[in-house]
Amino acid sequence: MKNYTKLILMCAAPLFLSAADGPHVYDKAKYHDAVVQKYGLSDEHAANHTIVFLRWLIERHLMSDSFEKTSADILARFRSGKVSIHKVYDWWDRCLVDDQLSQEGNAFAMHYFDFDRGRYIDDYIATLKGKLPTEFHVDYTEENYQKMKRVIDRRYDEWKASQKK
Repeated sequence: MKNYTKLILMCAAPLFLSAADGPHVYDKAKYHDAVVQKYGLSDEHAANHTIVFLRWLIERHLMSDSFEKTSADILARFRSGKVSIHKVYDWWDRCLVDDQLSQEGNAFAMHYFDFDRGRYIDDYIATLKGKLPTEFHVDYTEENYQKMKRVIDRRYDEWKASQKK
């Protein structure tokens, strides 16, 4: 693929690594592949919850300069509507890692998206799951993205306000 050795190593890094030890891996779709397969869902469903946040980060310009430069071609195609956000995530081996985010993006992601400490997955479930069996059954649609975008925007504004205190 067109990705770099560093990214492959980052995506192979275990979750318990701290910033001092190596990259922080926010999520990898492969962590959820078995659950998605168990329910007979498409592989994309392993990524749907993360790509909502990834798209939001991209639209808010909270990705690192390195991510923007390395991903310039795929991002241009995404922004022009020629490829989906799934393709952007696929291009990065279906990983969301701290090196991909700006300093502010990482600070917010550690506060909100981190599955151990943040509220993102709870917001995702409360906003989109409804009567579906699991959060993995949620389809990635523009309507669902817009619903979550409003929630993430509100959480980001709350977080920014708390940083000023």
